[in-house]
Amino acid sequence: MRLNFFRAALLALLLPINVLAQTPKSYSAADIALGLRKLNVLGSVLYVAAHPDDENTRLIAYMANGKLLETGYLSCTRGDGGQNLIGPELREQLGVIRTQELLAARRIDGGRQFFTRANDFGFSKTAEETFTIWDKEQVLSDMVWVIRQRRPDVLITRFPPDSRAGHGHHTASAMLAIEAFDAAGDPKRFPEQLKYVQAWQPKRLLWNTGSFFVKPGDDMSGYLSLDAGAYNALLGQSYGEIAARSRSQHKSQGFGAAATRGEALEYFQPLKGEKAAKDPFEGVDMSWNRVKGGAAVGKLIDEVIKKYDPANPAASVTGLLKVQKALDSLTPKSLSEDEFWIQQKKEQVKTLLRASLGLYLEATANSSTVVAGDKVPISIEITPRFQASKENPAVELLRIAYAGKDSAVKDMRLTSGRQLLLRKQLVLPSAAVLASQPYWLRTQGTVGMYSVEDQLGRGKPENDPASEVKLIFGIDGQVVEYTVPVQYKNTDPVEGEKYRPLTVVPPIAVNIGGRAYVFADNQPKTVPVTLRAGKAGVKGTLALTLPTGWKAEPASFSFDLASKDAEQTVQFRVQPGAGAAEGKTELRAVATVEGQAYSRGYQAIQYNHIPTQTLFPEAVAPLVKLDLKRKGQEIGYLMGAGDEVPDALRQIGYNVTLLKESDLTADNLRRFDAVLLGIRAYNTLDRLRFLQPVLLEYVQQGGNLIVQYTVNSRVVLPEIGPYPLKLSYDRVTVENAEVRFLQPKNPLLNTPNKITSRDFQGWVQEQGLYYPNSWDAHYQTVISSNDPGEKPKDSAILVTDYGKGHYMYTGLAFFRELPAGVPGAYRLLTNMISLGK
Repeated sequence: MRLNFFRAALLALLLPINVLAQTPKSYSAADIALGLRKLNVLGSVLYVAAHPDDENTRLIAYMANGKLLETGYLSCTRGDGGQNLIGPELREQLGVIRTQELLAARRIDGGRQFFTRANDFGFSKTAEETFTIWDKEQVLSDMVWVIRQRRPDVLITRFPPDSRAGHGHHTASAMLAIEAFDAAGDPKRFPEQLKYVQAWQPKRLLWNTGSFFVKPGDDMSGYLSLDAGAYNALLGQSYGEIAARSRSQHKSQGFGAAATRGEALEYFQPLKGEKAAKDPFEGVDMSWNRVKGGAAVGKLIDEVIKKYDPANPAASVTGLLKVQKALDSLTPKSLSEDEFWIQQKKEQVKTLLRASLGLYLEATANSSTVVAGDKVPISIEITPRFQASKENPAVELLRIAYAGKDSAVKDMRLTSGRQLLLRKQLVLPSAAVLASQPYWLRTQGTVGMYSVEDQLGRGKPENDPASEVKLIFGIDGQVVEYTVPVQYKNTDPVEGEKYRPLTVVPPIAVNIGGRAYVFADNQPKTVPVTLRAGKAGVKGTLALTLPTGWKAEPASFSFDLASKDAEQTVQFRVQPGAGAAEGKTELRAVATVEGQAYSRGYQAIQYNHIPTQTLFPEAVAPLVKLDLKRKGQEIGYLMGAGDEVPDALRQIGYNVTLLKESDLTADNLRRFDAVLLGIRAYNTLDRLRFLQPVLLEYVQQGGNLIVQYTVNSRVVLPEIGPYPLKLSYDRVTVENAEVRFLQPKNPLLNTPNKITSRDFQGWVQEQGLYYPNSWDAHYQTVISSNDPGEKPKDSAILVTDYGKGHYMYTGLAFFRELPAGVPGAYRLLTNMISLGK
């Protein structure tokens, strides 16, 4: 029984992934033909890098669809520390989006997706710095775990293990891959994993060099190479075309890519393992001969391929059943290499049987959410669509299993084209309370690492479905089992049929409006708290937990929500009292229902290119009391890539008007005391190339224009200021790096708030990014700082008089600091807005 448990655990790891909350896949005759060919290839490759978007999608597409290998991409992080070009989500929320973008990419290029527990804490300049924040041993353990699961013959890194990689995370990913190459094969390393998997030694480790590292004319004679630009006739695309569609799923990063066609050479530098003369897979037996007794299976597959009829795929079912029977006879009694390939190929045979029969399987709930322990009706659709003929295989539904129930079905032979629709009641166990929270966010981690205690949970891209239905069929007398996730399906009047995961929600969700509540005086502020019922008839009380010296009215509130999904917003009046301390603390909202406290909210992240994602963030918000003076009142704000700075400015009393590009006229702008451009505005708003003269005229006439950071590539016009400045990659990544005042008497450091070194304490993730590295003499520098061991960077703020007004460029990360409630960031930005007033 112990061995059976371990085998079941391993099988769970090997099952097809990346399919949660998706339209049930349909297979063309070409897909089936490609799948049959892949059935006869026993080879595996794992690509390793640091972030979403680091992967070489062309190479992955080629390996998965050309070489027909089991192809994986292991990203050390989920991209949590980056910026978001499609919305306001940052940090953990952005990591959830980028996880799903990677899964969307893999659905196109045919790879599988894996992760470590490393948290993308932001840009890092060296691997040494990275390893002071990541737990190197934990990340290495996760990398070894995935290698032992996937048993790659060849391991490939995207980056070199040195400073050429350009980012500390990049360099660290390559260094870890080199160490993991040996550790995965050493049973003394991470022996706790060997309960579930065996040690595995890849044959070689290669560095896939790219255009960043290899220049035209470089001597490539010491490199291996292959052409990944070929055309796949079955798919009707080149691997460059597949890769472009895959890479273009990274929409939050603005990485839409153009398709490429024709020869595309990929180069590889050997790093470890056996040498190869020409082929990265040289010496790897990728035939059935690598499995004891497997040669006979290969011959059966050859026969199926030979007889395959694309006009009648169901004719291949009999041959596939013979392959399945042969695989059953090969199953060894230990977790060996043979078992890995046997289980892999069994799953592929199951998929091909389903595809050949045109077997449509779906389980849908009548609601997108359910409270653990409650009943939810589900519908199970089974529709076989194989071509009718006397030679059709006999397909019979034998059993259905779900939510702890397992029931036999009598006389349920399926007829081609006839839909079978079953109605059931699903009850999720009470232990499933946090089942829908992304698993890596369920417990508190550190700045550099997520906490995942369950060994079997590590490395997975996403949660398992909240509930599944197992459908057990007899196909010509052989038993085949399929597992179908329970999803919610609705029909959108514009987009048509849409799916989303069945989400387990608490009986009551508690959402606090806003990100930070900032008190520049002792006047009360309204803190809205929205309650959302997970089921009908939820009664209880709601209260705020506040630090010493603060008070709220009402002290508590009784609620009674009669219907499921009903919402009620309670307006609390929060005010600092005489004992409230200066600085940053937090408030928490807690709802009590039947003696149980609930303090998590409900947040749905919805974009068309990924399935709807649901998070349950803690109902907390920064609470900040600070001594703040300000001048001016009216702010115009032009959004760029999206940020929460406008809401933060409203917190301290400014009237903020969100501007559209059409609002940028001389008459309209003159009413504002300051105009702010959001992050990356000059990267995302094409019309700024024509509207720049209007903005500069506003400054000339006495206005304050504050431009927040702009990436130094894809800028819509060559000059973003009134005088030349050159943007660069320069940044200060150590958030609490010492800040030196270059002009202590400059108004930006004195009026209306006296700025001191204390105002740069408690910053989060980074101080600033994309600083200019050269600028015209008209600009004044105000502050200077640098990361350890680097030269001072003086251009975090550049300011110049222009006509009657002032132009300011700043790379300081206000878009991170203000929502986090960093007091000094509010004081400094207020001084910038107040300049000259």
